[in-house]
Amino acid sequence: MGNHQTPLHTNWGPATTASEVAKDVNLSGKVVIVTGGGSGLGLETTKVLSAAGATVIVAVRNVASARAALSGVPRIEFEELDLIDPASVDRFAAGFLSSSRSLSILILNAGIMATPLFRDNAGNEGQFATNHLGHFRLAIRLWSALLAAGRSRIVTLSSRGHMIPGFDLGDLPFNSRPYEKWQAYGQSKTANALFAVAADSRGKENGIRAYSVHPGSIVGPLARHLSAEEIASFDALDDSGTPIVDPATDRKNFAQGAATTVWCATSPELANIGGVYCENSDIAPLEEEHHIGVRPYAVDSQLAELLWIESLRLSGLEDV
Repeated sequence: MGNHQTPLHTNWGPATTASEVAKDVNLSGKVVIVTGGGSGLGLETTKVLSAAGATVIVAVRNVASARAALSGVPRIEFEELDLIDPASVDRFAAGFLSSSRSLSILILNAGIMATPLFRDNAGNEGQFATNHLGHFRLAIRLWSALLAAGRSRIVTLSSRGHMIPGFDLGDLPFNSRPYEKWQAYGQSKTANALFAVAADSRGKENGIRAYSVHPGSIVGPLARHLSAEEIASFDALDDSGTPIVDPATDRKNFAQGAATTVWCATSPELANIGGVYCENSDIAPLEEEHHIGVRPYAVDSQLAELLWIESLRLSGLEDV
């Protein structure tokens, strides 16, 4: 179980923005990678970390679109990355390693949600393959660069989607059960949280700490596979079709949604803590029933270790 999964009662809250969290942060000379950094939460995260002085490598499928979105933002580099394609992940990682730079922060932000069933070339269910396995492979490939930084952090985007029942280590590909898009999404988000637990366990003795994040409920690119009726059912839009921003009920804008990512990536309050699931710029409480915090199974160290081993097998990788 996540022994440190206890709120710190920080000075931040649901309405806190990423810029506020980063106000006194100096990342000059630091290198950061943000997957999906050209739109939505990733775009806001990239802008804020750049403003704090970091060199940010934006890893995206559509480089031209990301370049346009970040025009004029200093210290940004753009590289192509398709998480569903292991060869693309390997190319990206090899390119970064060839630069001989250390990596201070790795933000695993990109993702997909509630898609129709699709599979990668190895037969893995697509949401799991994209949201978890692609990022898992990327972290493994970049581990030496994270070690070289001396003190580094990995932040992965989970969500309250992890509360959707159905994580099945024995049938991750949905081969033995009917595919259900929300169950598959929830499984991938549980995997993201468990990844942080196991990554932190492996890295903490050498200065690598890992965290998972619930950013909040935000209407953005992640909802591109949802119908208008589905979005309406979440009570996320007002009568004019504009996204409702009410942080007290977890409905946030991108600036508020990126705050916990930036907090996990930079906060000195987490200097000696890792492997935790965070929300509202704080460590989330363990919660069995209510729609807040983190379910115990998503930060369970034994389940995290089993998933890590299975992910190595599925990826054909050696452990770090």
